[in-house]
Amino acid sequence: MRVKRGNVSRKRHSKILKLAKSFKGARSRIFKVANIAVMKALKYAYRDRRNTKRNMRRLWIIRINAAVRENGMSYSRFVNACKKANIIVNRKMLAELAVNDPDAFAVVMEAAKAAM
Repeated sequence: MRVKRGNVSRKRHSKILKLAKSFKGARSRIFKVANIAVMKALKYAYRDRRNTKRNMRRLWIIRINAAVRENGMSYSRFVNACKKANIIVNRKMLAELAVNDPDAFAVVMEAAKAAM
């Protein structure tokens, strides 16, 4: 007796085509093309979730550096001073302070300078 697998392959195909719904042209309609496009898209998504973390950290460091230089210090010295002063605030929060609350950032700067 032969195995009829129409239902299984249809489900698999519709799952891939659903993921490829917003793709252009054949990539959203033809299974073979859509499958390749979806695989590639998922690969890019996985890679870029990691790259986003890197890029955000770079952005925070740039913002902190700009704020620190306005107060007459370099980024690396500021980070070292924070460690000596036992200021345990992550770069995300320091960047947030630097952009949205310069007065609070200046207080942190002074505390770090005092520890040097």
